[in-house]
Amino acid sequence: MTAPTSRQQLTRPDGSPLRVLVVDDESTLSELLSMTLRYEGWDVQTAGTGLDAVRAARSFRPDAVLLDVMLPDLDGLEVLRRIRAEDTDVPVLFLTAKDAVEDRVAGLTAGGDDYVTKPFSLEEVVARLRGLLRRSGMAAARSEPVLTVGDLVMDEDSHEVTRAGTEVKLTATEFELLRFLMRNPRRVLSKAQILDRVWNYDFGGQANIVELYISYLRRKIDAGRAPMIHTVRGAGYVLKPAEQPAEQPAEQPAGA
Repeated sequence: MTAPTSRQQLTRPDGSPLRVLVVDDESTLSELLSMTLRYEGWDVQTAGTGLDAVRAARSFRPDAVLLDVMLPDLDGLEVLRRIRAEDTDVPVLFLTAKDAVEDRVAGLTAGGDDYVTKPFSLEEVVARLRGLLRRSGMAAARSEPVLTVGDLVMDEDSHEVTRAGTEVKLTATEFELLRFLMRNPRRVLSKAQILDRVWNYDFGGQANIVELYISYLRRKIDAGRAPMIHTVRGAGYVLKPAEQPAEQPAEQPAGA
């Protein structure tokens, strides 16, 4: 798979982030899907059981639901029925086993809007969800694809990056890494998450490339300035606005 390309970010019509509920009892897959959708700028909540999904849908009010057919308590079709009883219009994208044709047919017959089969690519899931959200009228394209964290600004369309008004020249890979960090400000991102999102590698044996490119970014983003890219020992990396030095009190005139 190739690194993601620049594209318009979808939001709610009022400009707030779209809400997606991810329902899957495989915690690793659920986390990976959540990170991918947050990379799109969306607000994500997860549930590992059918009952938790129904409760989450009631409180979270998602704009779309990513729903596994096989759950440990209620199956996905029953979850769909209960969610639709309270929100008849929410789009639902089913996750199904590769050889379970009957599940796919049953899901669509029960009112599911679309499905993807396991194993799937993250890009396919995002593309399917974007299509469902556009068709449902719940999403609007953001007119200004600009990310801002502190004094760091990125234009996702023109690929221009500035810090404190000074242009920063980045390679394509450095740009994708910085974009992932800027779409998740103040969130600690592990090496495995960065590898999968930026390089699409499996979770082993390539972590050193993340360290290398983080060092490249630091030289270009943080050199001579208050740092924005921080290492969280044993956890990963986080981007956050630079801390401004405390102002020194003004000197008092002699005899004051």
